[in-house]
Amino acid sequence: MGEKLGHEDVNPVDPRQPKRIAIVISNAAISGNTGWPVGFWWSELTHTFHMFIERGYEVEVFSPKGGRCEADPMSDPRDESRWSAGDLISMGFIHTPEYVRLVEETRPAREIELDKFDAIVVAGGQGPMFTFEQAKDLQDKFVAFYEAGKVTAALCHGTALLRFANLKDGKPLVRGKIFTGFSNMEEDDADAKTWQMGALPRGEHIMPWRIEDEVKKLGGIYTQGGLWRSYAVRDGNLITGQQQFSGREVGRLVIEALGG
Repeated sequence: MGEKLGHEDVNPVDPRQPKRIAIVISNAAISGNTGWPVGFWWSELTHTFHMFIERGYEVEVFSPKGGRCEADPMSDPRDESRWSAGDLISMGFIHTPEYVRLVEETRPAREIELDKFDAIVVAGGQGPMFTFEQAKDLQDKFVAFYEAGKVTAALCHGTALLRFANLKDGKPLVRGKIFTGFSNMEEDDADAKTWQMGALPRGEHIMPWRIEDEVKKLGGIYTQGGLWRSYAVRDGNLITGQQQFSGREVGRLVIEALGG
């Protein structure tokens, strides 16, 4: 019998030169609108992460400040709300100690080395809407990847970064670019659900501003795939995903942009 091959031996990526991805998640914060603890969204980290390691890529996890990060509670498959109860990929990640350490020991965004990584992927959750305006190191790294022609991706509320990402000439990175992100109709739907649950008084909003509106003002060309549907779009080396159900589509476009 011939030598038994492992998964990495039959992977299409050259193991001597694996692609390297920097995934960025939000640090924990408190929402200025609701008073809720906010952070990153599990599936937006785990679904892209899973696709990348399946291809043999190397992945490191960063955050704007570094250190331990916390997820939005409703993104946890174990949460009593059962909002994400069917997310088995996140459940597997959460129960794998070596992966959990990646979230507990993130490196700060300033340590992302442009020459070391082939792509940067910024995950969402509620945290970015309250923390990314101050995340200057992350803004600079995101722009550096874009201007170097490297794959530069963000999804869901992680696309909030586009509101603050300016090129070296001062122009918004997103100007003239097709992009997506959490849509106004999804913000409306999320607000309505919290009113129905009694989690927020009717008329109050979960988010302090809206990605679709604010990034369009900068000259971005907004597109979306429908309410809560997986959707992502690529415009050159910029890749954006609509919301938490778009992680695999973002991962697919990143892999495609990197040549498989």
